[in-house]
Amino acid sequence: MKPDDVPPDVSPAALNPEKDPDEWVTKDEPMTGPQRSYLQTLCREAREEFNENWTKAEASKKIEELQQKTGRGKGGTANS
Repeated sequence: MKPDDVPPDVSPAALNPEKDPDEWVTKDEPMTGPQRSYLQTLCREAREEFNENWTKAEASKKIEELQQKTGRGKGGTANS
């Protein structure tokens, strides 16, 4: 599909579906600053230990897990 073939109402995200964190090229790099900050908040709310050494991929997975646990995620509901 050429860029000109894309209908104007299709978002860029729809053309680039979310990849599994294990497939990321940068998966083994240290987590980003925003990931660190958000994870610290989620861990505190979920009463879970924060790990300073999570990689980008591990942090992404943990964010998804904790969003579900705390009810902060997309359609998530807290289980506590």
